[in-house]
Amino acid sequence: METKPTVLIVDDAPANIQLLAGLLKDSYQLKVANGGLRCIELAQTDPQPDLVLLDIQMPDMDGYQVCQYLKGQESTRQIPVIFVTAKDQVADEELGLSLGAVDYITKPYSPAIVEARIATHITLKQQSDELRHFAMHDQLTGLYNRHFLIDVARKKISQSHRHKQALCLMMIDIDHFKVVNDEHGHSVGDAVLREIASIFMRQSRSEDIVARFGGEEFVILLDNCDLVTGGNKAEKLRAALQSSGAQGLKITASFGLAQLNPNDGGFRHLLTRADEALYKAKSEGRNRVELLS
Repeated sequence: METKPTVLIVDDAPANIQLLAGLLKDSYQLKVANGGLRCIELAQTDPQPDLVLLDIQMPDMDGYQVCQYLKGQESTRQIPVIFVTAKDQVADEELGLSLGAVDYITKPYSPAIVEARIATHITLKQQSDELRHFAMHDQLTGLYNRHFLIDVARKKISQSHRHKQALCLMMIDIDHFKVVNDEHGHSVGDAVLREIASIFMRQSRSEDIVARFGGEEFVILLDNCDLVTGGNKAEKLRAALQSSGAQGLKITASFGLAQLNPNDGGFRHLLTRADEALYKAKSEGRNRVELLS
């Protein structure tokens, strides 16, 4: 069953909330806040709303402040905001739109127009989410793709240098994967890659970045993780993969791991050292973990 989009209604007047909720309850899941601070809290709580209907005049934070805050946060800036307010001056609308709202509806309003505008912006949000997903993810496995990994890695490396926190990069190469494709066909090979990706995701923390780097190569970026801990994680992954029997086949992988050090100028340096460790794992017989400090 398809999940209904979620709309967050924000107003300090219960009668206004009831009116909007009555219009929308059949088509959307609803969240309700009676003030700006509660709106910010709910906007950052899973499931995040797909759209916020926001009053302006509220006692704790006005709608303009709330909108400005939401648009200033990485986690909430993509949520569309529609002001629904009695403030009907052109200057008020201009201010609201300049702060990042996608629409501005003045009271009293036509229920049909409100429903139509909400439906339009929900559709645009869903399309935008889908495009962002495809831009960040590998279409075959659903893991993050190479471009997203590189972008995030640059930020995490900068943070790790700044805060002196450990960071490890794990490179993984599926052993003899060409044989799988040659003997069983690419459809089986694709299914194997999807199963491998699922294993990596199940065995990883939410803060880890798990990416398909290309072909049968994968990279896992381990935040706040030193080389010893990372090596233990890699060994668990290696054992889980070996015992998985993906598509009824014996699948193994070689793992190379490097920890960020002060001499690493950026992602490429760290990647190169992890690749050196991976090369050693392959040259030493595959299906093993090698560490490079």
